[in-house]
Amino acid sequence: MLKSEITTANLTKMNSRRSFIKKAALASGLAVSSTQPIFGIISRKRDENPIIGHGTHKYKVDKNWGIQDPSQFPVKDCHEMVMDKNQRLIMTTTHPKNNILIYDRSGKILNAWGTDYPGAHGLTLIEEGEEEFLFITDPKSRKVCKTTLKGELLMTFNKPIEIPEYQNSKKFKPTETAVAPNGDIYIADGYGMDFIIQYDSKGNYIRHFGGHGKGKDKFECCHGITVDKRDSKNPTLLITSRSANEFKRFTMDGKHIETIKLPGCYICRPVIKDDLIYFAVIITNNWDTYDGMIAVLDKNNKVISFPGGNKPNYLDGKLVPPVYDNMTFFNPHDVCLDNDENIYVPQWNSNKTYPLKLERI
Repeated sequence: MLKSEITTANLTKMNSRRSFIKKAALASGLAVSSTQPIFGIISRKRDENPIIGHGTHKYKVDKNWGIQDPSQFPVKDCHEMVMDKNQRLIMTTTHPKNNILIYDRSGKILNAWGTDYPGAHGLTLIEEGEEEFLFITDPKSRKVCKTTLKGELLMTFNKPIEIPEYQNSKKFKPTETAVAPNGDIYIADGYGMDFIIQYDSKGNYIRHFGGHGKGKDKFECCHGITVDKRDSKNPTLLITSRSANEFKRFTMDGKHIETIKLPGCYICRPVIKDDLIYFAVIITNNWDTYDGMIAVLDKNNKVISFPGGNKPNYLDGKLVPPVYDNMTFFNPHDVCLDNDENIYVPQWNSNKTYPLKLERI
C-alpha cells in the first residue's frame, strides 16, 4: 500500500507493463511460472548471482534465498523484516493466509502466523528484560499492535482521540513505529496525517508533532522512523520524509535538528547498524519502472554504496540522483542485516516475490 501519489492511472500502467513482460517472455519461448519471481525475466544480465554495490560495501545477490512453495507460505506485498536474538528473520506480508513469515538464515521457513493484519506493513522488534516483542503497523486496518513473537496480542493503538485532526478514523494510516530506550512509543502516521505520535510504554498519549507540509518540522510521507542511538548520551529520532527524498532528525520530544537531503531517493525507513545507515530506496524516479535500490550512508550522512544502482556521485557537495541497474530489485521496501552484515530485502508490489539476500563480500 502506498500514499495517494499512486494514482489509478499509475496502477494501470504498472499492470500493463507486467502484462507486456509476460507476453514478451512467452513470445520468446520463456516459461513464466507464478511460483518464481519475475525479476529474472527482465534481467539484462545472465549472471545468476551478480555482484552489486561499491567500495567496501559490495554484495553477491542470491535471488533464490527466500523462495517458498506458495501453496504453503504465500506472499503478496512484502514490507519489512527484523531479526530476533536467535537470528530468526521475521517479515510482514499482506497475504490473507499469513501476515508474518519467520525464516532462519538459510532461507527455510520456521513458522507463519497472523490473519488480522491485511495491510501488514511496519515491523519493530523490541526487548523487554529477557523477552522480545513486535510492533506491527497496519495502515489498511488503521491500527498498531504489540504482540509476542508467536502472535499473541498484547496492546492495540487505534486513532489518537487526543488529536482533533483524527475525528475521522479513516485519516489514521500508520506505517511505522520506534521505541525509545525509556520505553516511549512513537507512531509514524505516514499514509495518514503525517504526524509522529508519542506514547509512554503503557499506551498513554504524551504529544504529537510534525504533520503534512514542506516546513522543516513537517513531512511529506513520514514513512519510516527509528531511534538513532549512535550517540548513546543523546539519542535522536531519524524520520523519513519519503516524497521529499529526505531524512529529518528530531529530538526525542519532537524538536527539529537537521534535514538530510538525498535527491532521487524515495526512502522507506532507516536501519542503523554500527556507525552506518542502511535503507531501501523503493523508487528513484517512477512508480511504474521498478527503479529501486539499496543505500548505505556513513556517519557523516554521505552515501558510500548504492547496491542495485550506480556508484554514488556528489557534485558541489550534493548527491546526484542515482540510476538503478535495471536488473536487481523490484520495489525494495526494507533491509534487515544479520550479524555478518548480509542484507535481506523484502519487496513491495513485485508480483508476489519472496525476499532476496545480499551476501556481503
